[in-house]
Amino acid sequence: MIFGLALPHQYNTRVNLLARRIAPFRLIFALTLTLPAHAQTNWLPLDQIQAGQKGIGRTVFSGATISEFNVEILGVLENIGPKQSVILARLSGGPLAHTGVMQGMSGSPVWINGKLIGAVALAFPFSKDPIAGIRPIAEMFETGPSRPGPARPLAELKLGDFSSLKEIATPVSFGGFPQATLDRFAPEWRKLGLEPRQGVSAGRPGASTPSARPIEPGSMISVHLMSGDLSVAAEGTVTAIDGRKLFAFGHRFLALGDAEMPFARAEVIALLPSLNTSFKISSAKEWLGTITADRNAAISGELGRKPNLIPVQLAVGPKRYQFEMVSNRSLSPLLLQMAAMAALDGTERGFGASTIGVRGQIRFTDRTLPPLRFDNIFTSDYNAAAGAGLAIASPLATLLEAAVPGAQVAAIELTLDTREEKRQMRIDQAWPSRRETRPGDEVELTMTFATENGAELQRRLKYRVPAGAENGPLYFSISDGSGLNAQEIRSLYAGGSLAGKTPAQVVDLLNQMRTNRRAYVRVWQSEPAYTAGSSDLSNVPKSVALTLSRATQGSATAVMSGAGSRLAEFPIDLGDDFVITGSKLVQVEVKN
Repeated sequence: MIFGLALPHQYNTRVNLLARRIAPFRLIFALTLTLPAHAQTNWLPLDQIQAGQKGIGRTVFSGATISEFNVEILGVLENIGPKQSVILARLSGGPLAHTGVMQGMSGSPVWINGKLIGAVALAFPFSKDPIAGIRPIAEMFETGPSRPGPARPLAELKLGDFSSLKEIATPVSFGGFPQATLDRFAPEWRKLGLEPRQGVSAGRPGASTPSARPIEPGSMISVHLMSGDLSVAAEGTVTAIDGRKLFAFGHRFLALGDAEMPFARAEVIALLPSLNTSFKISSAKEWLGTITADRNAAISGELGRKPNLIPVQLAVGPKRYQFEMVSNRSLSPLLLQMAAMAALDGTERGFGASTIGVRGQIRFTDRTLPPLRFDNIFTSDYNAAAGAGLAIASPLATLLEAAVPGAQVAAIELTLDTREEKRQMRIDQAWPSRRETRPGDEVELTMTFATENGAELQRRLKYRVPAGAENGPLYFSISDGSGLNAQEIRSLYAGGSLAGKTPAQVVDLLNQMRTNRRAYVRVWQSEPAYTAGSSDLSNVPKSVALTLSRATQGSATAVMSGAGSRLAEFPIDLGDDFVITGSKLVQVEVKN
């Protein structure tokens, strides 16, 4: 990442190139223009930081009281990442001799001679001494919304074979989530460089009201991805405040780039020393504003700004959960899936046969758009909740990943019905009333469905063969909804993506996905398709087909291949209490 606020010492190559082309006084003037007002007078340039200098840092060790700790500069580690440097320092004072550098200290500001040099951001796991990496403040000041390019994590600095200097892991607290849910999803969060913990923070953020304790550098904040009956939050420290602009953490949170995450003031309840990395146990208080940028060097936000969140209502039996979550194409589906799994883990048994029905809708801020509907059912001997959670997250993920303009989510409402038994019905047999037919004749298809305990259910479908049906096989495919959906999804992404479609088209496409509650009969005939070069040609006019079929055998111009043409599709209702599985294929010969 290239930082416009960097000093000449940090970016020798760039400055030397400029110096050859412009006069020295113009260079100084140009650099001065790039610095914000607070940065020009109240911070210490990196090239003025030397080993042996002493300073102070500020953070919260208890409650909301900001305490000072001592800092001794050990040196500057240059170019440990793309145009990135780290100030290495020894910390002391307060509980640090016992705890070492703690999770939750990320962003703690450090001053030398009254000038800000940066924020505590990195540490050595398992270190016996509180040695920290300090992020230079110039890199943090560069953090802001709408910067081009993705945020990149700081490279680890390897020191021998024993340890490495890493970003201080951000403690992510999950409130209302059973341990079973956290265990299931912990690997996903660790891939993001986060450490999920159950109940490390307590309480819910209150209304955004004036606080008796003003927020200032060294204060503790809690950044929320979800809040309400279920909550997900990350704790860190404020580094600097410039008017309504706030800088914190000293490293990325999730590297989201432009973001929309509410943050609240936090108070420390206790410190928990650990042989690996100690951490703070904190409690969220009143809302303060919104984090608007999450990049490599810091997170930054605006005090007093109201975030755009997605309200969610989730019902499992008699229990009702209400919460709000961030609107983000990567995070929102994961958070929704985790919330559904948490509600199920906390309400129903987690092991043994079960059946879960899912109904609900996603409503949009554009009221001309129809709701995106949920209507499905899942069953398993061990983990029906996994299928239900995935089915809830997948439509939202598809919608958000398509980046459909105008499809902004206004609310999500879900109801999960559970039974402590496996309710599954397989497609057992199917046969036609006749093996040969003519165009215009009626064919009756008989189907039987069987449960695991041997009970059977029978359904019949009458189908009139179209008057223009071609001679040859007429097929009846009896399938479950999942199988047909998978075919259409593969077809959709084989030809591209949802990009370019209108919001109404995407919602309609998702609403057409079939439910597991029914079987489906698809009627089709095979018809010739041709490959010309690298292009597949189907449904070609008869005159063209005749020409292609006469092409020289084996030539690259035309090669005949089989393809299917759907004539009709019929849902078969078997009640709402069973998951339908399996498939059968029936063939009838059409003869004129």
